[in-house]
Amino acid sequence: MTPTVLFRFCFRKSESKTKQWGELIPKPCLKFSEKISGTLRRGINEQINKGNSMKTEVKKIEDNKRELNVEVSGDIVKNKFEDVFSKITKEAKVPGFRPGHAPRDMIEKQYGSHAHEQVLKELVPDVYNQAIDQEKLDVIEMPEISEVKLDRTSLSFKAKVEVAPEIKLKNYKGIKIEYKKPAVSSDDVKRSIDSIKESRKAENIDDSFAKGLGYPSLKELEGAIERQLFLNKENQEHQRIENDLIEALLKDLDFKVPQTLIDRQLQDLVRQAKVDLAMKGMPREKIEEQDDTLNKELKGQAEKQVRVYLVLSEVAKKENIALDDHMPRKVMEFLMREAEWKESV
Repeated sequence: MTPTVLFRFCFRKSESKTKQWGELIPKPCLKFSEKISGTLRRGINEQINKGNSMKTEVKKIEDNKRELNVEVSGDIVKNKFEDVFSKITKEAKVPGFRPGHAPRDMIEKQYGSHAHEQVLKELVPDVYNQAIDQEKLDVIEMPEISEVKLDRTSLSFKAKVEVAPEIKLKNYKGIKIEYKKPAVSSDDVKRSIDSIKESRKAENIDDSFAKGLGYPSLKELEGAIERQLFLNKENQEHQRIENDLIEALLKDLDFKVPQTLIDRQLQDLVRQAKVDLAMKGMPREKIEEQDDTLNKELKGQAEKQVRVYLVLSEVAKKENIALDDHMPRKVMEFLMREAEWKESV
């Protein structure tokens, strides 16, 4: 029977309060703008799908970097200008006219530049998102937008993006795992009780000793210690199994981890380490002096965490597991179910 395994790692999102793998900032497709409503985005999608022309071209710049050339024309651009000018007309203050009644030519003359900027602000993000969806680019960083050209009928721009590395998964199902049932001996219990005795400077280990610790009898104390030791060993075994599974999953996988993600994760680990030092009472000035040391110490850990997250994400895509904050745990549970288990003696 497959053991129940709890998933514990420190892979944090900057907004998160928890400490688990999968809370890394990048998503499968990082959207350029979160300010545009779903209704507006659906409307633009429908317009693009109704015969408006969208041309996209992708060029490989480096291992994980691409240049995306995008051009869109037709009603999608025309209608966006109409929407923007309509909103401006309703609110614009033109001498001699009530709001909403100024002639269109006057509105365009006075507010043309503003309308142009607003169209860009609203249209570029959605067209960009459509383009990366169309090209199936797994973007992990905000784009660098350049060479933007906009007139009343067409929009074009270039976007440099960083994408997730291509990961060629091998046999991730049927990973061989050995597990050992945790067991607590009478000697383990005795050593724990002796340790408590020394710390309390007690002379005898009896019912009175147990009552001093809040237990009705020595037998009850021994039972409580045995249960706690069992849980500790069980947790240690679970952690070992998870680590072995991760190592087996990463074995022979050769891909370059994007430096952007490593840097971001390193910053977060260093930030958390500083919080931990502050909780231990270290003065702020001393904590800041630890910056270089922490960066050096945690760099390898940050890269490993990003590497694992990307591999788990790849498994999730292949197995249709949602790429959300629960993804890592769900992937681990899937891998556990698919593993080949063997009890070690």
